Amino acid sequence: MSLNVLIIAAGLGTRMKSRRAKVLHEVAGRPLIGYGLRTAWALKPERLFIVIGHQAEAVRAVIEEEIAHIEGDEAAAPQVEFIIQSEQLGTGHAVMVAKEALARASGSVVIYYGDAPLIRSQTIDELVRRHRQGGYAASMLTVMMDDPTGYGRIVRDEAGRFVRIVEHRDATPEQRQIKEVNPGLYCFEIAPLIEALDHLSPKNVQGEYYLPDVFTILQHRGYAIGLFPHDRADEFLGVNNRVELARVGARLRHQVLRALMLSGVTIIDPDSTYISADARIGQDTIIHPQVIIEGRTRIGEECEIHSWSRIVDSQIGDRVTVKNGCVIANSRLSDDVAVGPFAHLRMEAELAPEARVGNFVEVKKSRLGRKTKAMHLAYLGDATIGQRVNIGAGTITCNYDGRQKHPTFIEDDVKLGSDTMLVAPVRVGRGAVTGAGAVVTRDVPENALAVGVPAVVKKVLKT
Repeated sequence: MSLNVLIIAAGLGTRMKSRRAKVLHEVAGRPLIGYGLRTAWALKPERLFIVIGHQAEAVRAVIEEEIAHIEGDEAAAPQVEFIIQSEQLGTGHAVMVAKEALARASGSVVIYYGDAPLIRSQTIDELVRRHRQGGYAASMLTVMMDDPTGYGRIVRDEAGRFVRIVEHRDATPEQRQIKEVNPGLYCFEIAPLIEALDHLSPKNVQGEYYLPDVFTILQHRGYAIGLFPHDRADEFLGVNNRVELARVGARLRHQVLRALMLSGVTIIDPDSTYISADARIGQDTIIHPQVIIEGRTRIGEECEIHSWSRIVDSQIGDRVTVKNGCVIANSRLSDDVAVGPFAHLRMEAELAPEARVGNFVEVKKSRLGRKTKAMHLAYLGDATIGQRVNIGAGTITCNYDGRQKHPTFIEDDVKLGSDTMLVAPVRVGRGAVTGAGAVVTRDVPENALAVGVPAVVKKVLKT
């Protein structure tokens, strides 16, 4: 029997006090909706329906980007269909607008919300198994909560049989004392679900169509209903405001750190370390306290990342050392590189194996060749630098003339004296040397010594 998934991601999220759609807010470096998408992928459904509404274009763009980065077998990916809920008239209405799409599918459909990132695919698998095993038309999990404020209460009769679900705002004071709640994870047979949707009514305090009312409708029409208690209420923590966003984010962050530590990464102080859910880190790498690793960063094996460093969307090879206080963004560091302390690499900076970048060096959109060193107080922008180059303290590539950027080329085995100014566009030939304070405005030939302001060639060095 085929399985389908429907994610409701159309809500306004008014309690977030934000101009952004709620499902676009990030936790552990990933938008809320990104977790629901990965959960759906793990279920291997035939079809994935995503109901969007508020800021639909922006939400769709983020979802498509997230889908593009989901790891797994492309052949097993579901057929994805977006459905627009133009008016947000409740959770039942969100499914009602998907009725035509659901009618083209068959079998079962799992429905959950896009703002509940802690739900595990294993939990859904178990719900689907029990739903099918019992031959139910509709099934849901229930959980016990000490503080059930905001959740729909499960009303049962004296014999413990299901009667209905009452939303918090519609509940009487007596009903609000009920601790068993609906956390918002459902499994339906598609045909009975479509039948019941035609009978939903907005007769409630909020004037909305409630999806949980489908259970009462189906029961009254003679269908079997399955309610399965679940013992992990924290799995269903949703996000309705910034406080809950932080609470859920903390749980996800510690899940990420725990998984990395179990895979062989040393994280000295997990409480002060932030690592994105999409980052990957190799075995025997050591992460010191107060390190931030964001985006889709990849860090190899046997690296050491020291305190107060921030790495964003970068690729780092094996045996790399990042010393204290470095900022590395959208850059690539090859094996056996050392950076810092207090270095800044950005905009596709690239360091070849065994390159060294030291104190207060900024590298922007430049490539440093193998064993090249820039150890102190330098700015290297729009530069292509060869192998075994030594860049003296205070060296600057003057790459901007007030209108546009220009490139600098420094060939292999060059030695640049302290405070060398390279006024681009310019090329320094292989084996050349500049004197301290040289202002290089013209190309320097191979094996030449250039000194002065402006720099002139004084002699050709022995080769």
